[in-house]
Amino acid sequence: MLKLLADLSPYFTLLNVFRYITFRTAGATATALLFVFMFGPSIIDTLRLKQGKGQPIRDDGPKSHLISKKGTPTMGGLMILSGLFVATLLWADLRNPLVWIVLGVTSGYAAVGFYDDFLKVTRQTHKGFPGRLRLAIETGIALIATTLAMRVTPGPLSSSFGVPFLKDVLIPLGTAFPLIASFVVVGAGNAVNLTDGLDGLAIVPVMIAAATFGLIAYLTGNVIFANYLQINHVPGAGELMVICGALFGAGLGFLWFNAPPAQIFMGDTGSLALGGLLGAIAIVTKHEIVLAIVGGLFVLEALSVIVQVASFKMTGKRIFRMAPIHHHFEQLGWTEPQVVIRFWIVSVVLALVGLASLKLR
Repeated sequence: MLKLLADLSPYFTLLNVFRYITFRTAGATATALLFVFMFGPSIIDTLRLKQGKGQPIRDDGPKSHLISKKGTPTMGGLMILSGLFVATLLWADLRNPLVWIVLGVTSGYAAVGFYDDFLKVTRQTHKGFPGRLRLAIETGIALIATTLAMRVTPGPLSSSFGVPFLKDVLIPLGTAFPLIASFVVVGAGNAVNLTDGLDGLAIVPVMIAAATFGLIAYLTGNVIFANYLQINHVPGAGELMVICGALFGAGLGFLWFNAPPAQIFMGDTGSLALGGLLGAIAIVTKHEIVLAIVGGLFVLEALSVIVQVASFKMTGKRIFRMAPIHHHFEQLGWTEPQVVIRFWIVSVVLALVGLASLKLR
């Protein structure tokens, strides 16, 4: 919205700063952070009052969680998404279709996650939305978004995946692009969802990934930097840096309340939406494979569940003491802060590897 002020710069020179994506990204980050700080406590109080017993804790999870986390309200994703949307609508160029594609995925996945959380809270069970139906809806949302992204992206980029560490190499997918790209979006959403199991565990890696993809979006959208780095130039992709900045600011504000011991949980409302957002940005910027590197922690969490279930069904034996893998390390004797902080460190390292792919070609 404030981007429109740049149109008045011929009359008021100072308004020219609103042309710069970096300035508006800083504004979005600060706006989202302040919004969550200001309204976070009232949101928590309202959710605690409405939910009563809070988020149900898994009976088959770590026994300590039944005591330390009992009664904590969920749906904290509403705090993050409120700050994210307010900041994005205020600072982003709303004439850019890529902005609406990413926001569409985010809001759609947030609605699915909200309904899932609502069922869990009202029924006081960790089983919410039927799995197959939930995946079908997530896939439908992703198919619409990836089809729209393909239509607004020019040339061969529209239906191809980018390849990291190699210049001028694309994986052409043709008409199969929406289906395969949807798998990336759905996978990202559910991988972040599986990671959200300890206080602060999911939000910081999400913030790290958002900061990383904010830089990638900026470089991808700038033809000069894209040519210099020999990466694919996607017109308009730089505007997604504003969304990433808003997510970083909102996430930082949420971490204030989610730090151990958490006053509120993100819930599926937040984890599904934020994972879907990252997946959508990866698709638009043509860094789909890089997302698997930067979000390697989320991939590891998802794979641990897949491997655990497959192993138990085929052999009757479990590979991990408990899945997702962060619970495995808890069972090995790591304290919750040790698991969380060490996983944060892994996320930073993976983000650096992902950024290295921009130059090493």
